[in-house]
Amino acid sequence: MAGCVPTRLTTFGEMTDEARIGELTIRVIGDGWYARGQRTNAISAALLYDLMDADIVHCHQQHVLASSAAALYCRLFGKPVFVSDLGGGGWDISAYVSTDRWYHGHLHISEYSRRCFGHENNPRAHVIMGGVDTDKFSPDSSSAREPTVLYVGRILPHKGINHLIDALPEGLTLEIIGQVADARYLGDLHRLAAGKRVVFRHDCDDAAIIQAYRRALCLVLPSVYRDMYGAQTRVPELLGQTLLEGMACGAPVICTNVASLPEVVADGECGFVVPPNDAAALGAKIRWLAGHPQAAAAMGAAGRRRVLEKFTWPQVVERCLAIYESALRRPLPRFAANGAAQRG
Repeated sequence: MAGCVPTRLTTFGEMTDEARIGELTIRVIGDGWYARGQRTNAISAALLYDLMDADIVHCHQQHVLASSAAALYCRLFGKPVFVSDLGGGGWDISAYVSTDRWYHGHLHISEYSRRCFGHENNPRAHVIMGGVDTDKFSPDSSSAREPTVLYVGRILPHKGINHLIDALPEGLTLEIIGQVADARYLGDLHRLAAGKRVVFRHDCDDAAIIQAYRRALCLVLPSVYRDMYGAQTRVPELLGQTLLEGMACGAPVICTNVASLPEVVADGECGFVVPPNDAAALGAKIRWLAGHPQAAAAMGAAGRRRVLEKFTWPQVVERCLAIYESALRRPLPRFAANGAAQRG
């Protein structure tokens, strides 16, 4: 966004800080009050200073106090305000009164998200999709594919990793990369993995993850609605970011027919979409990819093309800017190639 228009990212953290990267200003408010002690639900009067200076306000979570306060302020003072719900949330007035109409628009990251929040017939609801840095996440011809099945994501029951362990064909290695969000589930995964070639990695940086994408036989995201403990997750995947990252790196992918995931993966073109909670179906597709290396490589290349055609950050930005400018009823000042401002 900051490559097109002056942009400020305002967030909350432990200490007040400010940094500038080109036309992007990053401001951290360090004296926030945490609603009911929720560390992801801060608010501060200091937020008003940023709201006063803005032409457009885009909140990246609806159900937190800061977003509701920003929406109310913008409505009172005639500033266009938008929101993208990225999951999660905290204690907020929106739990008691709908704040949907406080925003000029809801910018969803998938068609599933729009349906999930009941906005499919709402003319103020738009789908901007999500993006990936295709320069950073890219194939490497010098990295040969290895007999390794890859999972990248948080360690949570609704991710269905237990089914992937059950599905692992003999002779292949499963690499599980992700931060532990449920210690009990991690313990159960270790028990399921006993005697199998399963590697757990919880401290990978971006560079290590990219290398894993580049050398994996395939990337698998086996998310489920009902987990191994019988619990239901109503909204398991609003987009499936790791699928985009793996596809951008040229890896064929396998996902379940859950939530937004079929919007990302074109079944039979850049990978496969299988039923959830079905280890046999997962195992069959993994074995097929292992046994058809040329077709798997073609699927990986098709996935890269799909990302370039639909899921890049510049495309997301242009979708947002068109919606912002429609609300403003005037173009925002854009940057020319040399960094000077111009009218778009």
